[in-house]
Parts: sequence; structure tokens; C-alpha cells
Amino acid sequence: MFQPKLERLLRLMMLLTSNSTNTLAQLADKLNTSERSIYRYIDTFKEAGFVIKKNGNVFRIDKSSPYFKDISQLVHFTEEEAYILKSAIESIDENNLIKQNLKKKLYTVYDYNILAETVVKGKNAFNVNKLVEAIEQKKKVLLRNYSSANSNEVSNRIVEPFKFTTNYIQIWAYEASTRKNKLFKISRIAEVNLLPNDWEFENEHKTGFIDVFRISSENQVDVSIELSLRAANLLVEEYPLAERHLEKLADNKWRFNTQVSSFEGIGRFIMGLMNEIAIVSPQELKEFIYTRLKQNLNNLQ
Repeated sequence: MFQPKLERLLRLMMLLTSNSTNTLAQLADKLNTSERSIYRYIDTFKEAGFVIKKNGNVFRIDKSSPYFKDISQLVHFTEEEAYILKSAIESIDENNLIKQNLKKKLYTVYDYNILAETVVKGKNAFNVNKLVEAIEQKKKVLLRNYSSANSNEVSNRIVEPFKFTTNYIQIWAYEASTRKNKLFKISRIAEVNLLPNDWEFENEHKTGFIDVFRISSENQVDVSIELSLRAANLLVEEYPLAERHLEKLADNKWRFNTQVSSFEGIGRFIMGLMNEIAIVSPQELKEFIYTRLKQNLNNLQ
């Protein structure tokens, strides 16, 4: 019990050192606790000698508080420091677990918008920031001109976004028109428009299973393949989470056992390295590959 409470106190301290917009309710929501607990934590800060300022329902630690300067320097980065840290993390190889762990630790402390800027660049950055805003305010959004890989159609989608996948590649959102939680790929969204409408179906928000090939579905299938060393290395480079499912059989032979949402992802990978991968099971995966190869050959005629 002590560790979660201490973590909340430290996170609240960081939020209060530069707070200008978060209300008591928003602070409680960010820390996954009650408003009553936030009041108790604020009282703890007061007893420790911190000066707490209140503007309406927004609290912050006043800069005149004893030790404020030391704590502020400890828990916040200057713009230059943040830029250097960002550059340093990004310079680490994308598949390095240390890089992933650094980002994960930052996720627990810093604002989504700061992290979005760290991992998202170019045309997707604006859309990610809009989705972050929608999640924080619990608002619906319009995904304008979304290109669906499943239906091969471009359409507008009104959804309730609630959770990002790793590195902001996709967003989980509830679509009321289909009554389903779906994954939407950020790069396929032309534009995100924040709507004034509040979430209506928060109780229905649930993330589903995502396989290592970043495909989701309600059903999972066990698969097993054997790979050469080169194929195993390429698998981990392209899909880092696959590493935990790899087993070394010999110097140049690896076994990959996992569950997949469909044969699409693993099928594409296998067809790119046909001479270095053997399908162990299931038989349906072999039939899927055979059918796809036959279709491709027919397209060449």
C-alpha cells in the first residue's frame, strides 16, 4: 500500500508545481484516485511547509514555498534539457528494450502531449495531440477520411478514443454505430476533429487482444513456425514483441510459438522469407499461404 501512495504523492507534486488548468477532479482522474484523497495529499504538502495556492478549483504549489526551487529542478526539465533527453532517447535503436523502458517510465509521470512530441513526428503529430485532448476531456472525435484496410473504404468515423497502443501507432476507440471497440491506425487518419459531445459509452471501453504483428481480433489462433537465424533476427527487428516467443533450437534454427489474431500479419512475413521459414502448425496457415501465393501467381498472368 505504501509504494502506490508514495508514487501518487510524487506524481501529484509534479503536477502541482506547474498546474494551471487541472481541476481537483482532473487531478484525481490522472492519479486514479478520489478527490478526497487529493485533498489529503494537499494537506500533507501544507503540513510539510509548502504554500498551496487555489484559483477556483485549480490548486498549485506556490513558488515561494520552501525547497520549491530544488524540487522544481529535480522533477522538471528545462526546454533545452528536454530536447537533449528527447534526442538521446531517439538515438537509441528502435528495437532496444532500454529505449522502450525509458519511454514507459516517462509515460507514468509526464503529460501525454509531451510524450507524443517525443515519439510522433510529421503529419501524425497534430492528430495524436487532438486524440490526447479528447481522452483527457472524455470527448468524442470525428476521424475524417479514415482509410480502412479491412473494408478498403475511405469514410468519416465518429468514435470515443480511450487508449493508445505502443508509440502511438494505433488508438483504441469505441464506435457507437457498430457497438464495437476498434483499433484505428493513426497514419490512416486524414484529420481528427474534436467534437463537443461527451463520451456516452465509457463502460463499454475495452481493449482487445493485439498480436505481435499489431493485428487485433476477438479470436486467437495458435501458430508455430521454424526460422533461420536471419529470419529470426528480421522478425525481432520488425516486430520487437516477437522476441519473447522465440526459442533457440540450434545455432541457425529458431522456433516461434505464439497466438495471432489472423493469418494476415504472419502470412505476409512468411511469404517474404519463404526459403528460411517452415510452418509447423496449424494446417490452416499452410493453406492460407498456398491460397495467397496462388492468387499472386494468377495476378501475374
